[in-house]
Amino acid sequence: MERVNQTSSVSEFILLGLSSRPEDQKPLFVLFLTMYLVTITGNLLIILAIHSDPQLQTPMYFFLSFLSFTDICFTTTIVPKMLVNFLSEKKTISYAGCLTQMYFLYAFGNTDSCLLAVMAFDRYVAICNPFHYITTMSHRRCVLLVAFSCSLAHLHSLLHILLLNLLTFCDSNVIHHFFCDINPLMKLSCSSTFVNEIVIMTEGSVVLVTPFLCITFSYIRILITVLKIPSAAGKRKAFSTCGSHLTMVTLFYGSIFYVYLHPLTSYTIRNHVVTIVYTILTSMLNPFIYSLRNKDMKRGLGKLVGRRKS
Repeated sequence: MERVNQTSSVSEFILLGLSSRPEDQKPLFVLFLTMYLVTITGNLLIILAIHSDPQLQTPMYFFLSFLSFTDICFTTTIVPKMLVNFLSEKKTISYAGCLTQMYFLYAFGNTDSCLLAVMAFDRYVAICNPFHYITTMSHRRCVLLVAFSCSLAHLHSLLHILLLNLLTFCDSNVIHHFFCDINPLMKLSCSSTFVNEIVIMTEGSVVLVTPFLCITFSYIRILITVLKIPSAAGKRKAFSTCGSHLTMVTLFYGSIFYVYLHPLTSYTIRNHVVTIVYTILTSMLNPFIYSLRNKDMKRGLGKLVGRRKS
């Protein structure tokens, strides 16, 4: 009975955000609103261009369209609440709202991670086994890979939310972050977080690191294959199809590993800045990275814009 009363004493959390200074709130609002609008517009254009151009109906662009959709959902989980808090004196989020935000944050974030691994596998098959590409990357298999990526991510997220819901919050309700994240939330718990930390370091690490290892393995095989190509032009062409993906992988995993593979006690304010990279910046840069370095995407976007003007 005592546990229930203690848990119910915290009905909402206060999100301190990126800055507590009043003069910073409006500039931050304008900055993140601009980034959010660019993210939504850019990723929507990518999706529309892929689905309206028959020449982009390939597995690589099929996965890219889902990555863009996931990026839109990922940022929408965080940014709108940030924007409201920038202009509000009461920067609160309900207990249920906090857990809901975290569920979708990890669901869409891990879907991104799995899709990046699937895209690496697609490039591996295209470069290392080109004669079997059509049969290996059939539409049915592509749909199954996307479905598996989404299912695994949602189950992973559900596990951590259920474990968080068992914790007791009876003291401070101030979260030193701009959204509900698992590490700063666990620091507020007045009950033991031992099980949560063990699950994060075991199951969480497996779910996070496994896609990265698949990407690493794929690119090692790609590198070995490309180095065997005799002509320099052939090597450049092979590497050009991987450049955009590698850029996204570096930004996404670099920032995530920095934040989540640290012990809970070492979680500091510096992590906030790094968190912006994988939650907002990569989603915003995704359309630019994949369109500016890709002739097919440039052509598809050109056709889409020309069709809208006419």
